[in-house]
Amino acid sequence: MSQKDYLKDLSEIKNLMSKSSKFISLSGLSGILAGIYALIGAGYAYWLVEKSERNYLILDGEVFRLVLIDLLLVGALSVGTAIFLTTRKAKHNNEKIWNPLTQRLLLNFITPLVTGAIYIIIILNQQKYGSTGALMLLFYGLALVSASKYTLGDIKYLGYSEIILGLLAALYPGSGFWFWVIGFGVMHIIYGTIMYFKYDRKQ
Repeated sequence: MSQKDYLKDLSEIKNLMSKSSKFISLSGLSGILAGIYALIGAGYAYWLVEKSERNYLILDGEVFRLVLIDLLLVGALSVGTAIFLTTRKAKHNNEKIWNPLTQRLLLNFITPLVTGAIYIIIILNQQKYGSTGALMLLFYGLALVSASKYTLGDIKYLGYSEIILGLLAALYPGSGFWFWVIGFGVMHIIYGTIMYFKYDRKQ
């Protein structure tokens, strides 16, 4: 066996091991679209608050309910797009979309995320609004880092970025909205673009 054939065999073995231990069909395009949805949603929320008489949110106010619906729509669109594009990419890669690996991936992602969501609901009921954006970024970042060991390792860098932005948002609570825009909007677009050119375009 020549050295060239030996290296080729090693490369194939490495790829098979990677596929068996990591879910590699995450779509970079879904990250870009999630960022765009977040920017549109943030723009609408900003407009709602700016045109309101109070110019701030209260839990039982109509503007808060509209902003919450806006946030839920952004989340639903992002998740729906991710599922559709990732499923399509998995089929293209002949990879099963639902197996023990994806189950572990989702469990590690959802656990910090649901914990954060419950905690945010608790503090909103206590009328503590100032740290909501920071907490969203922090728990989302922790969820990404937690899930990164079961998928493309690059996702952990997005997680670290979200955690840093969350800490900055906590340090400057008056600017929490803008850190949220950067974290969920701009960073998703940057990450998705890098993933698209690094992985998706090659296919």
